[in-house]
Amino acid sequence: MFGESEKNVSKLKDFWVEFFADRRDGGHRFSDEEFISMEAREKLFHLGGGKTLLDFGCGAGELLVYYAPEYEQLVGVDFSASMLDEASKKIREKKCGNILLIQADDKTVWDKLEYSFDRITAAGVVQYLTLQEIDNFIFNASNYLNKGGKIVLFDILDPRLYPLWKIGLFSQDANFLSILRKIAFEFKVILSASLNSHPRDILGFSHNPSAIKKIADKYNFEITFVKSMYYEYKYHAIIFRTSEAQEF
Repeated sequence: MFGESEKNVSKLKDFWVEFFADRRDGGHRFSDEEFISMEAREKLFHLGGGKTLLDFGCGAGELLVYYAPEYEQLVGVDFSASMLDEASKKIREKKCGNILLIQADDKTVWDKLEYSFDRITAAGVVQYLTLQEIDNFIFNASNYLNKGGKIVLFDILDPRLYPLWKIGLFSQDANFLSILRKIAFEFKVILSASLNSHPRDILGFSHNPSAIKKIADKYNFEITFVKSMYYEYKYHAIIFRTSEAQEF
């Protein structure tokens, strides 16, 4: 029988699955090609090479088609059929013949893979996973990671900065009254979510870097944290093994 916290997490999962079921965009800060191109270049820099890439939570494929010229073979994974439909359109438009799309979630994806990868990445996905699910993801990913490979988790919500962004402290026109209004609005959102059994935040969970590091340490990975260039309240986790480190 599920405990109360497990029941709540299950309800949140169901809400997000329904929320994303018919979505056709990846939720980037800006949807124009110039911004997506800049974001992709930043992420490619942190991916740092490799020949094969697994992009978990590829969404509508906005970043995936920019990754394609840099890799010999790519696999994009998402649980949303509508997102994958959009990704498929982009792949055809860009003539990216080296991309395979798979419909799966963080639990089912591993049984659908036919080979291992030099890079395994997820962008804007970790916030919808609990710490235990992140632990499972990193463990499973490690079994599909080639020697010298990296797991790169992009755009993790930072609990130290995200609340400040939500109340407008990073806004150029922030002032006392605007911050008070945003605080009041966030309070209403939290109250409404509690009454309607919805998540308090549609963007999901925020995770402290120290918690991600504990998981990486558990599986003998090194980890580097980098602040996102384009989302001031997010950070990236670059997970890898040194040549001396043994696999778990």
